[in-house]
Amino acid sequence: MKAAIYARVSTDSQQLRGTIGSQLAVLRARVAAEGDELIAEFCDDGHSGARLDRPGLDSLRDAAEAGVIERVWCLSPDRLARVYAYQVIVLDELARHRVQVAFADAPVIDDDPQAKLLTQVQGVIAEYERAKIAERYRRGKLFRSRAGEVIAWRVPYGYRRLPRDSGGPARLEIYEPEAEVVRRIFHDTVAGGCSTREIARRLAADQICTPSGRQSIWHTSTISRVLRNEAYIGRVYFNRTETIPAPGTKKGHRQVLRPTEEWVTIPVPPIIDEQTFTAASKTMMDNTKWSPRRAEPGQWLLKGLVKCGVCGVGTNAHRMRGRNGSWHRYYYCRNHDPIRAGGADRRCPERNIRAGALDDYVFGRIRTALLHPDILLAGEKAVAARTPTPDDELLSAELTRLDRKITAIDDERRRLADLYQAGLLALPRFSAAPAMSSTAAQSSPPVAMTSQRNAENSAATTRSAAASRDSPAE
Repeated sequence: MKAAIYARVSTDSQQLRGTIGSQLAVLRARVAAEGDELIAEFCDDGHSGARLDRPGLDSLRDAAEAGVIERVWCLSPDRLARVYAYQVIVLDELARHRVQVAFADAPVIDDDPQAKLLTQVQGVIAEYERAKIAERYRRGKLFRSRAGEVIAWRVPYGYRRLPRDSGGPARLEIYEPEAEVVRRIFHDTVAGGCSTREIARRLAADQICTPSGRQSIWHTSTISRVLRNEAYIGRVYFNRTETIPAPGTKKGHRQVLRPTEEWVTIPVPPIIDEQTFTAASKTMMDNTKWSPRRAEPGQWLLKGLVKCGVCGVGTNAHRMRGRNGSWHRYYYCRNHDPIRAGGADRRCPERNIRAGALDDYVFGRIRTALLHPDILLAGEKAVAARTPTPDDELLSAELTRLDRKITAIDDERRRLADLYQAGLLALPRFSAAPAMSSTAAQSSPPVAMTSQRNAENSAATTRSAAASRDSPAE
């Protein structure tokens, strides 16, 4: 039979140690022993089995749908998926495409009830094992952080992480070349009264590398993060955020802050004193409050709506002093700033424009159009004349695509309902279980229902457009 191999490891450390190679070696030997013809190998390095949107698994499912393979070899059910509901979805989909699934440590499923029972039990145990591993991992990190160990590998600018050794747990030490830059930023903010933009200009002029080390252009957001980071006064926090489901997003999860009392404080060597840190925070608040760029009532009416005709980027609103010493309001291109433009050679050459003159001109034109309805009607007719007539083939293709999408969502909902009725899926899991198709992205049942309604509405709209276009005019 034409066979394919699927292997997966969960973490980056397993990927670096090459443990996926041992899986491939076992599976290749098993394919050769069974006399199958190896067509392709699909691997997911460093991808969790708790998700279905994996590149290797997606390619495997596409190959099965295209009829390229007849059998899939996998080391164990937990390599295919760690969540039992996902496992059932993938196995059911492969069965519909007449692709046989074989595991190296389990008998071939086929129609053998005992083999199916064994696979189901292994899937449930794998899901339980994953939950236990995650809980042990979480409790272990909490214990180590409460003991003063720095868990995160990404450290603040100005520090270096020392791994666990005979001298103690993992900890941070001050890296003086970067610590001097941190002290300079705080000094310029507190003693010099400089804004974050001015500090960024000075650092760029002195060719000081950014925390990423890839460029010498400092951004104001980077300076702000440095000024707000409590690590520089000796406090690093762990357990600040938690992951919660985020329906409607592509990733499916988002990070939110935990209550402050749940944070774990880890002491680190301070770079500045707490008085300087507090003074810098107050200076940043004052700079923001009294910034001349803040819009005032009745001024900069087109703020956020004007774009530069040369660069195509948005404009900023700013007060500038004229040659006679008076202050004027201007819209100016964001690429006037060499830091934002990416260098002095890429600075926009376009002149600034008076905000009052542009506001009066634009709203004068709007007032003229509103007072003369014939101008609005002429514009509507011009837009309608430029709108292309839909093509029959495009309409038919869109209707076919929407019908396929509705059918796929119906099948997914029916399979999830069957799992719930059979007692294989609890109600909380049923409420959170995603409905997946061979080409669809991950979404929860409420989102799938919404997608179905959107597909049905789109199909109805498309059919209505086709019917209205084909009907004779009255």
